[in-house]
Amino acid sequence: MLKKEITYTDYFGKERKETFYFNLSKGEISRDFLKTEGSLVDKLSKIVNAKDNADIMDTFENLIRKSYGEISEDGRRFTKKDDNGNWLFEKFAETPAYDILFMELLSDEKNAVEFVKGVLDPELQKEVAAAQAEEAKKQLQLVNK
Repeated sequence: MLKKEITYTDYFGKERKETFYFNLSKGEISRDFLKTEGSLVDKLSKIVNAKDNADIMDTFENLIRKSYGEISEDGRRFTKKDDNGNWLFEKFAETPAYDILFMELLSDEKNAVEFVKGVLDPELQKEVAAAQAEEAKKQLQLVNK
């Protein structure tokens, strides 16, 4: 789970600092992001390497959309819909905080990587770290040739 503090100016001109939460369970990753071959990390790497800006933007919007939610007061649930079945993301997307986060992910590769790793289930975070280490090893081998 990623806990992200975002400072923004609201529509009345008042500066606000709020904490937002993002999380994807293993089931959500499997259901929503792994419908085709390859891991989420592989997909993101291919998109970034292809320099396909439209695909990059769609992927990050989808990650934010699918991972945004609120923690229940007792800490037992991470809710992504309100009592009427509406996605909580829709309210978040109407705030300047969403724009700040979205642009941060598009403009800063380090923040983008941290966001992706942060929203993943802890076991999946380990898989991402292992995939990154393997990619770094391949890059080093190419340099040493």
